[in-house]
Amino acid sequence: AGSMTSERRKHRRAASLKRRRHVREPERRFHIYCEGTKTEPAYFKALRSQFSRVQLEVIPVGGDPMQVASKAIEHRRRSRRGRQSSFEETDQVWAAFDRDNHTTHTAALDACRRAGVHVASSDPCFELWLALHFEPYDKPAHSVQIQRRLHHLFPSYNHDKAPGPDFSDLLEGLEGAETRARQRLRLRHDEGAPFGNPSTTMVCLIDAIREAQRQADGAGHEAADVESQRI
Repeated sequence: AGSMTSERRKHRRAASLKRRRHVREPERRFHIYCEGTKTEPAYFKALRSQFSRVQLEVIPVGGDPMQVASKAIEHRRRSRRGRQSSFEETDQVWAAFDRDNHTTHTAALDACRRAGVHVASSDPCFELWLALHFEPYDKPAHSVQIQRRLHHLFPSYNHDKAPGPDFSDLLEGLEGAETRARQRLRLRHDEGAPFGNPSTTMVCLIDAIREAQRQADGAGHEAADVESQRI
């Protein structure tokens, strides 16, 4: 009888460990459609290491903002029609594109808002967000100017070189970039030119990822507590 009781305890512990491993799987997923096919994917690849409970699925689109928006909107509509699990209900779809000299920027923003797709937009370009990891860049500029400045700040970055660099070291300045990006947004608002040059709402995407990580951690701890009470 004693050996049978011992075997049952082993089975319960093994089952509990399986359930706990399941609980620790990522519970939040972001589908990020981006304009860049090199720099943005390289950045998000590095960013994954900062948020272990969040899945970042990056889809490089290329083209102009409307092309990026269209792909993201298509994904959003498709997922709403075919949603099969509660896990998918926590998914977020984002479109990341630049203001630059694109004539479709405003139309892309409007289309995303109507479709429920989140937007991370940079004026003039994504490289502004990267530069803010180092300094409070705050002067109107063209994309080429900011790309050159970023190369000065982070020599391994080269806009004309493929593939994108390893941005792991750059992420040491992530919190500083968030603070500076919020400051740029407030300054542009106070100047009467909301989201103008230079500014970026990439910080909104980072905020959403941080919140998803917090929720996943909370859900994981709560589920683990319930399982421990069953043992």
